[in-house]
Amino acid sequence: MNWRTEIDIPKSTWQIEHDSKILLVGSCFTDNVGQLMLSHGLQAIVNPTGVLYNPLSIVQSLNGDMRVELVEHDGLFHSMAHHSSFSGADSEQVLRRCLQAQADLHRSLEEADVVFVTFGTSYVYYRDGQVVANCHKLPEKEFRRERLTVEQIVIAWRPLIHTMADKHWVFTVSPIRHRRDTMHGNQLSKAVLLLAIEQLQREFPEQVTYFPAYEIVLDELRDYRFYADDLIHPSNAAVEYIWQRLCETFVTPQTMAQLQSNHKQWLRSQHRTLIEN
Repeated sequence: MNWRTEIDIPKSTWQIEHDSKILLVGSCFTDNVGQLMLSHGLQAIVNPTGVLYNPLSIVQSLNGDMRVELVEHDGLFHSMAHHSSFSGADSEQVLRRCLQAQADLHRSLEEADVVFVTFGTSYVYYRDGQVVANCHKLPEKEFRRERLTVEQIVIAWRPLIHTMADKHWVFTVSPIRHRRDTMHGNQLSKAVLLLAIEQLQREFPEQVTYFPAYEIVLDELRDYRFYADDLIHPSNAAVEYIWQRLCETFVTPQTMAQLQSNHKQWLRSQHRTLIEN
């Protein structure tokens, strides 16, 4: 008897090679998968401008449309276009880091063979009419919050994918649920993201691929053993399993053998002896 619903994922018509240049952008789930790519020796650049959750902030960062606006709050300067990891007490240093990160992102995008994009939410915050990537715990009254439509997301992404016709775009939806939206609101938010990606697939069938990380966690790994202590984020075991399914989809057996060898070397490099000579 089969006690598990396995997600059927077609083998990709194109494959990641050991020397493929990969860019990963999006939600914190991107960081999890990106770190596994790096530890297996792939040439991956992971979230150069920090974690981004909504589709508009992600595409604007890739387009270079996000203006670097610094806001001071509680003694720290924050960029409304960047993650809080860029924040600091020295405004000039924060600005330098943000601009350098944007330059790194654009260079990585130009060089990339494959771009992995993970959408986290379709809810967006606006401040003074501009999309913000992070609210940095500023007073809620300064922001307007709304849920994007499928059309808004597709219109925002269509020109970039069309312009970057030489790249493979792999879209995923983060399996991390946003409890603040309520569970029903979270489902509506994820549904918008899924429908937008489906539309982009229809328009760019040769370039856009959807990888069902969301479905793998919610359907195939339908057990709280595969969640962290907060019962929201996937556990390490779940992320490892998604990585395995991703490799089965996009990586050739020959390349996978090399990646496994690289990972063993990486694990040895992480080992620290308890007794120093």
